[in-house]
Amino acid sequence: MSLRLWHYPFWIAHRGAGTLAPENTLAAFRLGAAHRYRMFECDARLSADDTVFLLHDNTLERTTDGQGIAGQRPWAELAALDAGAWHSAAYQGEGLPLLSTLASWCLTHGGMLNIEIKPTPGTEQRTGQRVAQEAARLWAHAAVPPLLSSFSHAALQAARAAAPQLPRGLLLERFSDEGLDMARSLGCVALIGHHPLWQAERVGRVHAAGLHCLAYTVNDPAEAQRLQALAIDGLITDRVDLFPPD
Repeated sequence: MSLRLWHYPFWIAHRGAGTLAPENTLAAFRLGAAHRYRMFECDARLSADDTVFLLHDNTLERTTDGQGIAGQRPWAELAALDAGAWHSAAYQGEGLPLLSTLASWCLTHGGMLNIEIKPTPGTEQRTGQRVAQEAARLWAHAAVPPLLSSFSHAALQAARAAAPQLPRGLLLERFSDEGLDMARSLGCVALIGHHPLWQAERVGRVHAAGLHCLAYTVNDPAEAQRLQALAIDGLITDRVDLFPPD
């Protein structure tokens, strides 16, 4: 089976600019772009009132001045949080962005996006549906659509039902025949695996199935070189300062 059409750059900036700026904030995406990155990975989840915003963790404590489960808070409360001061004083006051705000920035600056769907436990189907609906609306006239990804099979299935035209990727922590079969059944265009998983035989099998291979989170030059030698299709990295994207 031949590989499906692929529109995306090889290098993808993790959560905007990796660890150089507060993750999943507009400041991080601006910094990633300043390092000449054209594609970014982000994490999208739902507030209690169904608003799609960016945050990696289920809880607020690590990357904001809030407390508790993010998905149990309304957007008005989440919008008031400081999501930058935890990183450094230079980013104090940086807020949690809406997916719509990031979409506007990407479309204005020529950025492409891998949106990881991050459901609060118990909201997998609703989160997949809403993120896909919002992405389809925001990128309705874009030349290159966002790539939706998730570890959650239920979220990806719901995303497929809500916006079948958007490309999808299945995230894996372990490689297995079941994972490859699941990616096929979900109509995915890519498998996105933890970088040590990828070996020549596995990359060959995934390519033979018509899927692309991406690896996360690659921060070591020797590992990046190993993966490039396998003809992998994309690397997600924190080290936007170390790996020139062109």
